[in-house]
Amino acid sequence: MATFKDFRNNIKPNWCPGCGDFSVQAAIQRAAANVGLEPEKLAVVSGIGCSGRISGYINAYGLHGIHGRALPIAQGLKMANRELTVIASGGDGDGFAIGLGHTVHAIRRNMNVTYIVMDNQIYGLTKGQTSPRSAEGFKTKSTPEGSIEGTLSPLEIALSAGATFVAQSFSSNIKQLTALIEEAIKHEGFSIVNVFSPCVTFNKINTYDWFKEHIVDLDDQSDYDPSNRIAAMTKIMETNSMLCGLIYQDKSKKPYEDLVKGFKPEALAKQDLTITEEQFAKLVAEFR
Repeated sequence: MATFKDFRNNIKPNWCPGCGDFSVQAAIQRAAANVGLEPEKLAVVSGIGCSGRISGYINAYGLHGIHGRALPIAQGLKMANRELTVIASGGDGDGFAIGLGHTVHAIRRNMNVTYIVMDNQIYGLTKGQTSPRSAEGFKTKSTPEGSIEGTLSPLEIALSAGATFVAQSFSSNIKQLTALIEEAIKHEGFSIVNVFSPCVTFNKINTYDWFKEHIVDLDDQSDYDPSNRIAAMTKIMETNSMLCGLIYQDKSKKPYEDLVKGFKPEALAKQDLTITEEQFAKLVAEFR
């Protein structure tokens, strides 16, 4: 049985010292081992940005895609090989700016894929510009007088789009984050885990201390019911999207793959894809 160390490779991450993404990587590796996966049964697909490098730092199948396109690749991979556990990953710019359209449709599609977003509320790789998650008044190189745009709430968007698993955590709380990723992997359907992952180089506002002051931890609220969608949305809005924990889960809805008629559980590589002359002729006849 694989352990945490089996999901490590010899590639040293080149994130800035103190970056929250180190903890996200460790949480993914620990969660994969805890749910009983083997490295050859896990695929990590990432987009562009500091967070996009994560697919090369985990000992599993990895693909570093293009900006905002991690989810289409991850979903195609899952359709080709249902035997793989597929994790898509990226940053808030990757998932909530150029890739937002893909994010919304992946959520409503409910394919059995886990999406982990490293939310640092800034564009880090391109040296510190305002992102869709930056607060109003946020001053960066692209908004030197302060951003005049509203802040996008991924949690509200996820629930509105029909998400069946919504969670949020903080990179400093690796115990909670690992547990949430475990539950996300085990969830039958699309799961999104937004992670507050501070950028220590370019974001001097949303620091570790800032998050510790503003986070509302659901683990401290024993009466909270994550199966109540309306209550979840209300809680998100009441706390200005600063909730951490399992926010919502619907176990009743079947994943996309189970709804596709005739979709076999075996990977395409293991299926006999040959067709008879009669079947070929019938296919050709449909186009005449």
